[in-house]
Parts: sequence; structure tokens; C-alpha cells
Amino acid sequence: MKRALRVLRFCLLSVAALVAVAGALFGWFLYSPAAEVPQLSGTVAKGAMEVGGLQRTYRTYLPKGLPGGAPLLLVMHGSGQNSADIRAETGYGFERLADQHGFAVVYPDAYTFDWNDCSTIGDFSVQGRPVDDVGFLDALAGKLAAETGADPGRVFATGVSSGGFMSIRLALEAPSRFRAVAAVSANVHVPENFKCKPAGAGTSVMIMNGTKDPLVPFNGGESSLLGLFFKGGTVRSAGQSAQYFADINGIAGEPAAQQIPAVGVAGANVEQRAWRNGGRAEVELVTVQGGGHGMPQSAWRRPRLLGPSPMAPDGPALVWSFFARQRS
Repeated sequence: MKRALRVLRFCLLSVAALVAVAGALFGWFLYSPAAEVPQLSGTVAKGAMEVGGLQRTYRTYLPKGLPGGAPLLLVMHGSGQNSADIRAETGYGFERLADQHGFAVVYPDAYTFDWNDCSTIGDFSVQGRPVDDVGFLDALAGKLAAETGADPGRVFATGVSSGGFMSIRLALEAPSRFRAVAAVSANVHVPENFKCKPAGAGTSVMIMNGTKDPLVPFNGGESSLLGLFFKGGTVRSAGQSAQYFADINGIAGEPAAQQIPAVGVAGANVEQRAWRNGGRAEVELVTVQGGGHGMPQSAWRRPRLLGPSPMAPDGPALVWSFFARQRS
């Protein structure tokens, strides 16, 4: 009897130890400290509109004293997130920039777990009909441009992960609405995993990816986490994705390249490659050497599960710098 009790006690202690270790590893890989909310001049408001028979929601940030004719920026969240999450995940960087440079920001919410991007993988239907995210984002941009007096010729979109893939779809299917997009942690899907219907040239495109991204492979391949979660099918490499948009926009020749420093990850640096020919559209590839999944910035460290998290360069500032030079 005593021996049985000793064995039982040993088993219980072993299970408790395993649970403790598992909990510690879980916290180590997934914990991320909350970003500090900065003091801002304007206010954040919630909004809703009906598009395609669905009630769609969003948050807006309008700086105090926003002038008429200001640019409008859409910022899209990743898988399983919402508009509040992407505000924090970007370190409230776009709101800080909006205060400095005078533009309106809107954070739309996806209707399903992911945005309905160009991939053929995944179910984006509601009551048997595919969710029209392009229609929603196009209508939202038009609505807010009218309400805020923003310049309809300087509407921009960016997003991280699923939001980055949706940015790519907007560049392809709504070039008349979106002057430029910046896709972060996202590549163009390969032809056999591609349902988008490009509507023409004209949208400038930035692609910003980390070389150690565990979800979206920098060199192309299967997009997933650990081969089990967030499966998005096969994508092109970051370089091929940038070249794809250079070809669409008729920009020939080799891109110009420059290096900028990164901090927070040993050996990390950033390369910018730009395709330009003096025309309306341009393409830029930002390669974060040693960077993981997400937008680099100093206000928020990503969970370790998503790979290395450089604290520089300032991702939102790079994105806005790209948008700021795009004329109406």
C-alpha cells in the first residue's frame, strides 16, 4: 500500500512538473508585453456600415485639426485579430505619424478569421456567398474620404500577415481606389494558388518581409505555422513578389539597393531595393535580415513564436515615407 502511494505521489509530482514546464514554455513563446498607449491629439472612434448584406465594422483615428485634402490610410490586422489588435501590434505608430504628418487612419475588421485574399485555400463564405472584402474596403475608403474631406487620390492601404495579403489583393483588383499599398509579412501567391483578377497597373507597392519569418517563407514555399496552423498555400519569394509588381507596372531594369541598420536582433540589417522609372508607380522591397513575422518597430515586441523581433527600423515610418512620396 505504501509503495503504491509513493508511486502515485511520484506520478502526480511528475505531471505537475510537466504542466509547469509546459506553461513556462507556452508563456515564453507567446508572451508579449503590451505596448504603451501614447498621448495623441485626436480620438479613436468605432464605426459600422453595411456592405454586401453584411454589417462591417472599423475604428478610425482622426488627428486634431485634420486639414481637408489629407491622405487616408487603411491598416489591416492579421489572422484572428481585430482593429484594436493591429493598433497595439504596430505600437500605435500610424497614429503617432498621423499627428505629425496630418492624415486620417482607419482600422477595418475582417468578417471571418482571415481577410479574403488571393489564395484559393480557405473558406471565406457566409451563407453560401464569398465575403467581398475588396468591395468593403473600397466602399469604406470612399465613405471616409467623403466624411473627412480626405484626398480620394491619396488613399493608401497596409497590413500585416493576412492584412498584408489583403493589401496585395487591393493593389491588384482596386488600383483606381488605392494609390499605394504596403504588404508586411506577405508575398504574392503562386499561379496555382491564385484567384485574384488583376485590373491593371498604377498602384505603387511596398513589400516588407523578414528572412527568418516562420509563417511566410521569405524565399517562397508553403505558408503556415509549424506546418499545422494558419495554412495559406504556396507563395512566391519576396523578391519574386516585388518583381511581379514591377512587371505589372512596366518598370524594367535592375532595382537600386541600399542598406539601413536594424537593432534588437544580433546580425540584423535591412536592405531596401527600389524599382523606379520616373513613372507614376514604383515598387520597393524591404528585406529585414534576421527578422521574423511582423512589422519591426520599437514600441512592441512580438511573441517569440513569430520569430526574431527587431526593434528597428521603424516599420510604420518606412511605410509612411513610401506613401508620402506618392502624388495624387
